[in-house]
Parts: sequence; structure tokens; C-alpha cells
Amino acid sequence: MATEIVQAPTSADHAGDTAPLPAAALPALARLHSAFPVVQAVTVYETAAVHAVQLAARAATGRMSDLDADDLAHAEELMAGARATLAAAGRLDLIGGA
Repeated sequence: MATEIVQAPTSADHAGDTAPLPAAALPALARLHSAFPVVQAVTVYETAAVHAVQLAARAATGRMSDLDADDLAHAEELMAGARATLAAAGRLDLIGGA
């Protein structure tokens, strides 16, 4: 049995709709779209924080390589960038900040 490739729709079914969402869904989509940088910043912050804790534990053993040290610095930079994004959005509460 061969696989049939089906093309994605290129237009909406009804006038005024935005494929595949109806026009009435646009305000909700706009709210989600505006929240994306905040969601992304929280994800980046939390992931980098876990990585930083792991690398700090390695540093405590005295067996941290130069590459690990660079990794730790990068994780801290990611956390600082994410924190700045959240501070600009007034949402430091999402990462336990004041």
C-alpha cells in the first residue's frame, strides 16, 4: 500500500476565515501569540537553572573542565537574559522572583 501525500489547504473554506481558524478565534490567538515570549523565557530560565545546578555540583567536586566552566557561564547568561525578558513583561513571579 502506497502512502498518499495530501497537500495542506492554502485558503480558508469560508470568506473571512483564516485557515484553519475561524475569524472569531483571532483574538484568542493574538493573546497566545503575545504571551509566547514569556512562556519561552520561563522555559529557557528553568532549563538553564537546572543545568547550572548540575554544573555547580561538578565544580564543587573540583573536577570541572574548562568546557564545563564555559557551559556554566552560558547557562548563567541564558538565565540573565530570560530574567530580563520576564522583568520587562512584569512577570518575574513566574520564576519565583520579586
